[in-house]
Amino acid sequence: MATGPEHYREAERLLKQAYHYTYGDGADPVTGNALASAAIGHALLAHVAVTATSAPVDGCEPGMSTDVWRDWTRTLAVQPADGGATDE
Repeated sequence: MATGPEHYREAERLLKQAYHYTYGDGADPVTGNALASAAIGHALLAHVAVTATSAPVDGCEPGMSTDVWRDWTRTLAVQPADGGATDE
């Protein structure tokens, strides 16, 4: 089973391929549309994963663990304002 960041990276990869097949040399819109549809599915799974892992449970837990947060920031190439320091 893929993680949220893995789904995100796969969506990006598929979108690049979809663009190539839709607008590139030897365009094949049918293949481009199929790849775009698959990319949308992966993007949706990534969205669900990040939403579920960041939501507090019963209003008392912080939600996303430090490891999951780091994986997302690496995937999105986000540099934390505090340099990645944690309270641990």
